[in-house]
Amino acid sequence: MDVPLAHLDRPFDYLVPAELDDVAVPGTRIKVRFAGQLVDGWLLSRADDSGHTGRLAYLEKVVSPEPVLTPEVARLARAVADRYAGNLADVLRLAVPPRHARVEKEPHDEESTSEAAPGQPVDPRGWRDYPAGPALLRALTDGRPARAVWSALPGEDWAARYADAVAATVAGGRGAVVVVPDARDLDRLDAALTAVLGPGRHVALSAALGPARRYRAFLAARRGQVPVVIGTRAAMFAPVRRLGLVAVWDDGDDLHSEPRAPYPHARDVLLTRARLGDAAALVGGYARTAEAQLLLETGWAREVVADRATVRARIPAIAPTGDDPQLARDPGAATARLPSLAWTAARDALRAGLPVLVQVPRRGYLPSVSCADCRTPARCAHCAGPLALPSAGGTPACRWCARVAAAYACPQCGGRRLRAAVTGARRTAEELGRAFPDVPVRTSGREEVLTDVPGTAALVVATPGAEPVAAGGYGAVLLLDSWALLTRADLRAGEEALRRWLAAAALARPAPAGRVVVVADGALAPVQALLRWDAAWFAGRELAERRELGFPPAVRMASVTGGAEAVADLLAAAHLPADAEVLGPVPADEGRERMLLRVPRARAAALAEALHSAAGLRAARKAADPVRLQVDPLSLF
Repeated sequence: MDVPLAHLDRPFDYLVPAELDDVAVPGTRIKVRFAGQLVDGWLLSRADDSGHTGRLAYLEKVVSPEPVLTPEVARLARAVADRYAGNLADVLRLAVPPRHARVEKEPHDEESTSEAAPGQPVDPRGWRDYPAGPALLRALTDGRPARAVWSALPGEDWAARYADAVAATVAGGRGAVVVVPDARDLDRLDAALTAVLGPGRHVALSAALGPARRYRAFLAARRGQVPVVIGTRAAMFAPVRRLGLVAVWDDGDDLHSEPRAPYPHARDVLLTRARLGDAAALVGGYARTAEAQLLLETGWAREVVADRATVRARIPAIAPTGDDPQLARDPGAATARLPSLAWTAARDALRAGLPVLVQVPRRGYLPSVSCADCRTPARCAHCAGPLALPSAGGTPACRWCARVAAAYACPQCGGRRLRAAVTGARRTAEELGRAFPDVPVRTSGREEVLTDVPGTAALVVATPGAEPVAAGGYGAVLLLDSWALLTRADLRAGEEALRRWLAAAALARPAPAGRVVVVADGALAPVQALLRWDAAWFAGRELAERRELGFPPAVRMASVTGGAEAVADLLAAAHLPADAEVLGPVPADEGRERMLLRVPRARAAALAEALHSAAGLRAARKAADPVRLQVDPLSLF
């Protein structure tokens, strides 16, 4: 039943009336009477008899005869719910899009399927820079469950490489599911697959499509009309027939994490799917997460990387501004936002007629300001949120409650003048426009994300994830305000900084035509990994540190967030594993608190079961205060 209550998270038996016998097939949407109310549900299976000894009610209605929930997806949904201490109803709500009756009734060929001819060869040339690449394609064509973690070279057309892997899978007569972080990546992969497979051989599935288009694409996969589904995280449960490959690109992007209960991560859902369905798996990116590194160290997956000679031939010239030789030449580089090394790199690239990419971590104009006299951060008088300036002549406003602070006065010294504490992308574009007055300046960020730019002289200011591709590559890439990424109070701060830097640096031309300047101390581990283009080294180091300190993915952690009494009530009802550690409480948002639970990975299932059972006891008692359960949340602090 579609009732998201933990104590009702189990199948219920109903009788099928004779008039519904033909249409009541497993996988259909139904309506049943439960506790006096008509509720939605799913018909999971049919049986000749029931183990229930009491009286059984009848199904009220079969909403649609279309069996949209496949046995494979139902099994996957149950496994995901168990892994994340969630309810099956919540997972099925993510897995199957809402019904669109008009689309369902559109004419279609019941017998039509789209399967590739087995044995169709795939050109392996694109993968030859990676010694294990051609073998991966052969394994996919042969239908073997190869599992790989791929580190892409700078300048690599990752969408074309994924298209090759999908084509090899289809050539073996099996289907594929590929998940990417956002719509821009989806468009690139869509074009690459159309070029390799031809039109009509795949569908793109994302929540941004709208109800009709999304449901039409979902039905095309469910009915076997296409062998391949690509999409954002909405596609991770796509019902592809004879699934042979699951793949995820840039698994460190937080867009892969579902914000709705039970908060699954696309990477983990796809890997669970590969395990249950004996399918191949491909995890790729310019960077490498600690989770991907764990797959390699446990032997579950194999590494697909280029040799160091190939890497050196493909990378741009990368330099930091905070190392000793640079500080000796330019003492101001330690505090300057655009040190002379970065300015010179931009000037030389523009003189050569090449575009320059400037990555700025913060969007907006001045997203944070402070008192110009005593440097006290400027905060809202109503909610204590940070004040920001929307433009050069704008009035400061709160970033939390949006109230305008026209008559701001510093509570410490009474000063009324403001200065920049954090500089955003639009202010950076304004400053660069004054520094290079004859060069066009373009911005790419939240308001407008550029897909590509010409390979001519221009300054492109972008926030992380919004960097457009330049024709032929950028002549210079400047990575500014590194402190904003490295000093975040987050377990993944270094990993995320390196991921964003590598994604931007990968768009530069190879040396000597391409240069990358990172405004950071060259002794820092993420900067060292960038300089050497060695994401594998950093991921191994990161995993070793987390293993020593007892953080995910070396252990399994869960967070319990809510009011203090509600959190204590749930933990008191939970039969936690004997080796579980309870950490906290720590303050959370809106006056709530958070407790962290830590167990060895071998006890992960026991922890999830204990939390789910405790949530069921509270739901049965109709506890008023909600508690949020998250297993391996992206943010622990």
